[in-house]
Amino acid sequence: VANKDTVQDVKKIVDYLKRNDRNEYKHHQEVFRPWGKYNVIDSGKNYLVRCITVKPGEKFVAQMHHHRAEHWIVLSGTARVTKGEQIYMVSENESTFIPPNTIHALENPGMTPLKLIEIQSGTYLGEDDIIRLEQRSGFSKEWTNERS
Repeated sequence: VANKDTVQDVKKIVDYLKRNDRNEYKHHQEVFRPWGKYNVIDSGKNYLVRCITVKPGEKFVAQMHHHRAEHWIVLSGTARVTKGEQIYMVSENESTFIPPNTIHALENPGMTPLKLIEIQSGTYLGEDDIIRLEQRSGFSKEWTNERS
């Protein structure tokens, strides 16, 4: 937020954030998706921490990553997790670990929002390492490499 008489200083603010290696110039505070929303809490060279809220009845499509692992910690609600061939529930104050090269999906089967912390860690965290399966439900042997 800035005074309307000083909007020309926005570039200076962005340059300051870049010089001081701050993430605010790259990431919106809150990012909305059809399934819910997320906030980037912290990030570094080999990690990214997000607070994720998944709407009731919504899910992430099955996907995998070659270069990163994910650790999900449920803060409230219950998650239905698909990890490889396993399907299981993760409740409040529980967590699960998704290693690299593992097909996985996350769903909120409940009637209230699912809130969790996601910690991504690995040698490469780029969006082009999200390999989504072509089908929204179920697993397929064919996958596409598409950006979100």
